[in-house]
Amino acid sequence: MVRHDPATTDVATFLGARFDAGLAWVHFPVGVGGLGRSRDEQVEVEALLAQAGAPAPDVGRNSIGLGMAAPTLVAFGTNEQKERYLRALFTGEEIWCQLFSEPGAGSDLAAVATRAVLDGDTWVVDGQKVWTSGAHHAQRAILVARTDPDVVKHAGLSYFVVDMSDPGVEVRPLRQITGEAEFNEVFLTGVRVPDADRIGEVGAGWRVATTTLNNERVAIGAGAEREAGQIGLVTRRWRDDPTVRSAAHHDRLMSWWVETEVTRLAGERLRQQMAVGQPGPESAAMKLAFARQAQQITGFALELDPDAGLQYDDWTMVRSASASFLGRGPGFRYLRAKGNSIEGGTSEIMRNVVAERVLGLPPDHRPDKGIPFKDVPR
Repeated sequence: MVRHDPATTDVATFLGARFDAGLAWVHFPVGVGGLGRSRDEQVEVEALLAQAGAPAPDVGRNSIGLGMAAPTLVAFGTNEQKERYLRALFTGEEIWCQLFSEPGAGSDLAAVATRAVLDGDTWVVDGQKVWTSGAHHAQRAILVARTDPDVVKHAGLSYFVVDMSDPGVEVRPLRQITGEAEFNEVFLTGVRVPDADRIGEVGAGWRVATTTLNNERVAIGAGAEREAGQIGLVTRRWRDDPTVRSAAHHDRLMSWWVETEVTRLAGERLRQQMAVGQPGPESAAMKLAFARQAQQITGFALELDPDAGLQYDDWTMVRSASASFLGRGPGFRYLRAKGNSIEGGTSEIMRNVVAERVLGLPPDHRPDKGIPFKDVPR
């Protein structure tokens, strides 16, 4: 057996050996980074590796690959696709982004107009995507495109893996409220995607994309932690600086601590349910709660330290390949948290998902229901 000492082995080699040993995601199948075990055992694996000083995958740099593309590939990918993509994804040799939202199809993702037309055994893709986080660093992308405009919008979509080095891919940065360009708009002109890179059946893209989105919401909602999250930063400031303490602030801090803990426990229960399958619509509630808490707590942090709202820790406005939201100053965290109620699905859409698919309430009226996509007014 070849041993890989974390103290002397470079990160990519160590992570590759971890993948080969089935310790990347122990609940994945044997041979593609897993051991076919319970998802709960992953926590123990992570703890033991951390205790040994082992490097972990760079989640900030490849959050979409690790949190969204990987579970989707396991659920719908062929054996060849899993073997081709998962190892390089886990080691960080290939960074992934998500080509889903469009200027006219954000909250209503099923309305995407980007076309994919089959030419022999290759799909030719033309269209525009927007709000694509990390596209400027990515080598691969997961893409939802319309392959049949003659059927209702949800039925005419297919799901692909795109090579971001294709000459038809153009990435343009978009500045956000923090001043940085964390996400982009992406133009696709005659991009050629082999049919071998289609994930799932033709026309089944909505089902595949739903799996991706549910995993995304779980990944975002997982930010509702105690010591490691926004609430942990505020409570540490409270403990270390007596000048910020007051009775009124104490009551509000305790209220946010309790809400964060409730969300964390709800997330644990959701992850336990995921041990036997993919996340469901309940993930929308977790993401909704996290977004609200992150915005409220970062605002509360500035109330404790008003001067911090007039400061900024990095005026170069350069987004590194590895995002570290919690490692930045309170002014940055306050501004960045504004995006939490938009990314991964707006809070308004999350409320609709919870109402309709969790609580079973009557759905909103949809005038385009039952109409071929080509006939929907746009």
